[in-house]
Amino acid sequence: MEKMIAGKTVAVNEEGYLTDFNQWDKTIGEEIAKEYNIELKPRHWEVISYLQQEHKNQTALSIRKIGKSNVVDIKEFYELFPQGPLKISTKIAGIPKPASCL
Repeated sequence: MEKMIAGKTVAVNEEGYLTDFNQWDKTIGEEIAKEYNIELKPRHWEVISYLQQEHKNQTALSIRKIGKSNVVDIKEFYELFPQGPLKISTKIAGIPKPASCL
């Protein structure tokens, strides 16, 4: 399945997650964030960068793991991505939906 995001055609799954991380760039992340009324600030980008690095390391992501990181605590994670922090942040980051998300 394909979707036009930020003027680029990208491959996505039925839930709108990119299926090819190599197609991701910051403009795509910003456009996805706008769909959730999120204006990405430096703090958002720090979390997104962390998520992408964990994905590259093939680390399974969960709210609990992120909350125990030195990057962001759970309360701030919910403040940054209020409508479902793990689902939305990973979608913005261009990485697959974590297995821990329903």
